[in-house]
Amino acid sequence: MIRFAVIGTNIITREFLDAAAQYPDEIKVTAICSRTMERAKALQADYPDIGLLFDDIAALAACDEVDAVYIGTTNYVHYPQAMAMLRSRKHVLVEKPAGSNYHEVASMVDYANQMGLVWMEAIRDVYMPGYEVIKNNLHKLGDIRRFTAIYCKYSSRYDAFKSGTYLNAFIPDLSNSALMDLGVYCVHPIVKLFGRPTSVNCSGIRMHNGFEGMGTLILNYPDKQGVVMFSKINNSHSPAEIQGELGCMLMPHVTSMDHLIIRYNDGSVEELPMDEHKNGMYYQVGTFIKAVKGEYDLKDAYKASLDEAWVMETARRQTGVRFPADEIY
Repeated sequence: MIRFAVIGTNIITREFLDAAAQYPDEIKVTAICSRTMERAKALQADYPDIGLLFDDIAALAACDEVDAVYIGTTNYVHYPQAMAMLRSRKHVLVEKPAGSNYHEVASMVDYANQMGLVWMEAIRDVYMPGYEVIKNNLHKLGDIRRFTAIYCKYSSRYDAFKSGTYLNAFIPDLSNSALMDLGVYCVHPIVKLFGRPTSVNCSGIRMHNGFEGMGTLILNYPDKQGVVMFSKINNSHSPAEIQGELGCMLMPHVTSMDHLIIRYNDGSVEELPMDEHKNGMYYQVGTFIKAVKGEYDLKDAYKASLDEAWVMETARRQTGVRFPADEIY
C-alpha cells in the first residue's frame, strides 16, 4: 500500500484523488498539504478519509506516514516542492511542466536516480492506451513526415486579465505561459515518439504584462517536423494528426487519443477503436504504482521529460520569455 499526500487543492488535485480511488488495494491517500489550513480543510470535507492536514512543506516532508506525493501546484513551485519530497525519501508524481527549465528537470531526474526513488511527470497523454495504439500503428503510415499537435483554449481567466485582474494563470513570474501550460501537452508526445529534435523554431504573441498568450513551435528533425500550435487566448477545434507518405493518422485532440483513424492515400479509412477510462489520470497513476513496485522502467519517461524541457526552454529563449527561475542557474 502506497501512502500518498497531495500538495495543492485545485481541480487537478481532485482528478488525481478520483483516479487514486480506482486503486483501493494499492493507494491510500493519507495527507493534504495546502498554502493555508483553510484550503486543506475544505478539500478534506469532500474526502473525509484523509486524516492528515499540512500548511507547511517541511512538515509534510518530515511526516513518516507518507511514502509518495502528488504535486498539483503552480508551475514555479514544482521544483522546490519535488526536491523537498525527494530529499525526504518520498516518491514524486509532479504535474506538467515538471520544472521551470531544463536544469530543474535534470536535477530532479538525477537525484531520483541516485536515491533509487520514483519521480514522474504527470503528462497523462502518453500513458493512455491510445498512445500505444499510435506507436503500434505508425508503420502503416510509411515514412513519417509531420506530427501536428494543437492545443488552443480560451482561458476561463482571460476575461479577468483583459479587465485588469491578473490571476495566477496569466502571471509570467510564476513560470506560466501558453507554451508551459498547454503547449507542453503537444511537445511531450512528439519527443516521446521521435526524440529530441535537431533544432527548434518558435514565435509567439506576448501580452502587455509579458505573458505569452499564444505561439507556434516547429521541432526540426532530419526527415520530419513536429508542428505545435498553442494558445490561452483563442480556441481551436482542429484534430491532431501524424502525416506519413502512405496516409495520415488523426486523433480528436492531442490529449484525447481515442477514436483514432487512418486515412490512406487510396481513400480507404481504418478505424482504431479502444476503450479509455473516463478519468485520464487513471493510467498514469497505474504506471506510477508499477514503477514504485519495480515493475515499470521509467528510463524512456525520464528522457522524454528532459527532451520536453530542453525544447521548451530553447523555444522560450527565442521568444524572449524568461522566468525568475531561469536567472538562478
